[in-house]
Amino acid sequence: MSTRPSALRSRSLIFGTILSVVFVVAALLSFIWTPFDVEVLNIAGKLKTPNGVNWLGTDHFGRDIFSMIMVGARTSIAVALVAVGIGIVLGVPLGLAAAAAKGSLLDELIMRGNDLVFAFPSLVIAILITAVFGASATNAIIAIGIFNIPVFARLTRSGALSLWEREFIMAAQVAGKSSARISFEHILPNVMNLLIVQGTIQFSLGILAEAGLSYVGLGAQPPTPSWGRMLADAQTMVSFAPHLALIPGMAIVLTVLGLNLMGDGLRDLLDPRIRNARS
Repeated sequence: MSTRPSALRSRSLIFGTILSVVFVVAALLSFIWTPFDVEVLNIAGKLKTPNGVNWLGTDHFGRDIFSMIMVGARTSIAVALVAVGIGIVLGVPLGLAAAAAKGSLLDELIMRGNDLVFAFPSLVIAILITAVFGASATNAIIAIGIFNIPVFARLTRSGALSLWEREFIMAAQVAGKSSARISFEHILPNVMNLLIVQGTIQFSLGILAEAGLSYVGLGAQPPTPSWGRMLADAQTMVSFAPHLALIPGMAIVLTVLGLNLMGDGLRDLLDPRIRNARS
């Protein structure tokens, strides 16, 4: 077969990685430098279109949009990263335990608990949390993180179940190793490729979720810039200042696109079955 599809996948991985790295670098750079202070208002310079001074224009408070996009990247990436971390740290051990105890009461409890969490989208969980504790980026992280737990638990259990019947696992059992030790020493390394790809996908979904929660006022609160908050503020000014909505919207689209392309490329790179089938 032609090697062209492989080359195309490589280009997708490279393009996705470049897009993702650009936004990560912008987020990291915002800790030490932005063209303008995002907390300083300049009403006299409000609603400027992109120009030589304000590269992406200014908003209705005169704040520099390019600077806000940089700081907003920091907010979105931080929320998504910690939320995915919560999903991995709590979901993976649950999935390993469920697979090791296949068919037992523990397996049933874990999987039915996952079904219960899946019944409530992250937005609903965020509403419940903010109703008690108030709206904040921290509560958005908790809401998205809770929703990520069953995702990683199900994926880990699915991948682990197919491994428990393998000869090298049986050999480890004969050697007297406990189920917990087998899970972490032999099962986990062999499902790591699945977790890496799913982590990339959940990271992009986390950025979308953070933007959505901020859009409805349940995420990062002013004066902290957020892409979702920028979209919410721009919705009444689209007719005469469309750049206020287009720029944060494109930032979200490009970041999610980059992460999805990178996840696609990583899946093809790390999964030998797909790689061999398409080679």
